[in-house]
Amino acid sequence: MDLASSMTKRSAGILLYRRTPSGPEVFLIHPGGPFWARKDKWSIPKGEYHDGELPLEAARREFQEETGSRLALDLPAEKFTPLGVIRQPAGKEVTAWAVEGDFDAATLVSNTCLVEWPPRSGRQIEIPEADRGAWFDLAAARKKIFSGQEAFLDRLAESLG
Repeated sequence: MDLASSMTKRSAGILLYRRTPSGPEVFLIHPGGPFWARKDKWSIPKGEYHDGELPLEAARREFQEETGSRLALDLPAEKFTPLGVIRQPAGKEVTAWAVEGDFDAATLVSNTCLVEWPPRSGRQIEIPEADRGAWFDLAAARKKIFSGQEAFLDRLAESLG
């Protein structure tokens, strides 16, 4: 492995969807902390993984950590549809899977992490990785999801026909 590829940050995530009479809806999370508090940007539940860790296992773990739901851990691997890899504008590679299921967004309980806030202050604060989750139809999700992750919505729509 060359130095450039070993330095690329890689994340794996799950695009949870459900079918409704008006079409599919996807579950997205809003990042926690003061930086994102007033921004209306959302993401699939995802997180970094390291060499030797299987991306699907990382995606399943991250879904549980960021939502508090065991849904992704309890489903068999064959229920997950690969959505491929995208590269976000900042360079991070994200691999994702779609899985059909339901989750009550009101029950979301995210793990926490430490961040420096304000930036360059040396002060660490603990924040939830996700401060809330919500269901969106594909058109609304496209307007809210982080740049680059729209491809996952397109791939889901294609897989659903």
